[in-house]
Amino acid sequence: MKPRIMAEIRSHIKMKLSVIIPVYNEKDTIGEIIDRILEVPVEKELIVVDDGSSDGTRDILDGYKDHEDINIILHDFNQGKGAAIRTAISHIRGDIAIIQDADLEYNPDDYLRLIEPVKKKISKVVYGSRFLNRSNRHSYYSFYLGGRLLSILTNLLYSQNITDEPTCYKVFSADLLKAIPLKCNGFEFCPEVTARISKMGIKIHEIPIDYHPRSIEQGKKINFLDGVQAIWTLIKYRFVD
Repeated sequence: MKPRIMAEIRSHIKMKLSVIIPVYNEKDTIGEIIDRILEVPVEKELIVVDDGSSDGTRDILDGYKDHEDINIILHDFNQGKGAAIRTAISHIRGDIAIIQDADLEYNPDDYLRLIEPVKKKISKVVYGSRFLNRSNRHSYYSFYLGGRLLSILTNLLYSQNITDEPTCYKVFSADLLKAIPLKCNGFEFCPEVTARISKMGIKIHEIPIDYHPRSIEQGKKINFLDGVQAIWTLIKYRFVD
């Protein structure tokens, strides 16, 4: 069979999406975000890693333990977002992986557009950009500036051309994500994975996404020190392995 025809056949083969959900004390939102993900019309598995929640999140997750498409993993104690993601990666069974926060800031309806460049072999990595969608608002101006700064720094250090480095919605070819030797434990997952894929010579493809930010009072966990750590992580991995 001709290579062109084989390529067309492969492009129509269904690909399974692995949705990685690190969660820590999100009892008010975890049920809704899981239900919204399950409604997305794509073959998928949900890998939920509860990172030592103590607020009742685990009681809600217990209601999903028998769902055939949901794998719930419990950490004995809080280790950080990066550690939860690394745990989830070892359980991936799909062809494409996406990171999904357990709050409601990001919209799973964006999945189909986000995974399309990976399915079509346009790119092995896709980031959902909050800044490319000009209708989005941002909870704090300092967070907006921080996101812009991290994106500019990434472009300067790694010759990328992206607008939203710290976005939650990061999509990967599953084989690629499993091959990245991540060391992160906390919120430095984003800059570390960005640095490592950039040093592999992979260009990041961006897609505009919806964004509905929450406030610190509503449970937003990232802070100024996490931003400082992100800057340091980008600089560090530019010069070391």
